Amino acid sequence: MPFRLVTPEKLSSAVVRQVEELILRGILQPGARLPSERELSERLGVSRPSLRDAIAQLQEAGLLTTKAGAGVFVANVLGSAFSPALTALFARHDEAAMDYISFRRDMEGLAAERAARLGSDTDLAVVSAIFAKMESAHESRSAEDEAALDAKFHMAIIEASHNVVMLHMMRSMYELLRGGVFYNRQMMFKQQTKRAVLLDQHRKIHDALMARDAPAARAAVEAHLTYVERALLDAQRAARHEDVAQQRLDHELGG
Repeated sequence: MPFRLVTPEKLSSAVVRQVEELILRGILQPGARLPSERELSERLGVSRPSLRDAIAQLQEAGLLTTKAGAGVFVANVLGSAFSPALTALFARHDEAAMDYISFRRDMEGLAAERAARLGSDTDLAVVSAIFAKMESAHESRSAEDEAALDAKFHMAIIEASHNVVMLHMMRSMYELLRGGVFYNRQMMFKQQTKRAVLLDQHRKIHDALMARDAPAARAAVEAHLTYVERALLDAQRAARHEDVAQQRLDHELGG
């Protein structure tokens, strides 16, 4: 008979499973500090020895790390997504930025479609709250804040799609974007005309999600990233033209 003896689960195993789920779902993010041992044991309702056992298992698995005198942190599980050599290669070649935008358009279009269909009301409330902050940042004309909120807005949509593989893959991609590997996101918000267009594009994405119109949400994301792609191509072309013009000027002044 295919029956096995039922054994009670160790408390430490239950703690391990809960922390793993929080990391898997993107709720506990790389670099996040866990509460103190006393506070965490009280929240979880387990003894300190059981908690220590769980933390040791999670450290051995590479999910948590301890910093002397600072506490226990979620490990940088995204750090191995791209090697330093590949990251540097991306940064040196413009075609990588174009491929990156194309990849985002495919993935985020799908995420928006899923979020409109599968996201909870709370998921969509998070997206809406971030968009409200984007509107405030637009009024204050803070390019830095707008760029940061832009990333948060798109990540919130990916989170609302409830696909953990996509979540971690895209989070690692955004880490490269934050570091300016593909392009400087803040530059997109420097010109007033672009800022207004970008805000309107995000509004269309937001409104389609709130209406739970999956095809419209996907189309709005794809239109937005097509615009970003065109703007980046224009900027690259302008930089090349300026380089040629500077060479001509140097020649005239030197001749």
